[in-house]
Amino acid sequence: MKVKIDPVTCIGCGRCCCICPEIFEINDGIAILKMDPVPPGYSEKCMLAAMDCPLESIFIEEVKPIL
Repeated sequence: MKVKIDPVTCIGCGRCCCICPEIFEINDGIAILKMDPVPPGYSEKCMLAAMDCPLESIFIEEVKPIL
């Protein structure tokens, strides 16, 4: 899973950090990723963080494995 944060629209409210502190943190007033790509065990929490973002600044992209 790839997670992207739009630094232009992010207001650094910290909701994503509360939901998934293992992946998100606030740096200089903007959310950033601690890990990229996101390990599979955190997919659900990242989806919840994206849905809870008040400005929809978090984007989720499912990455399909190459066979």
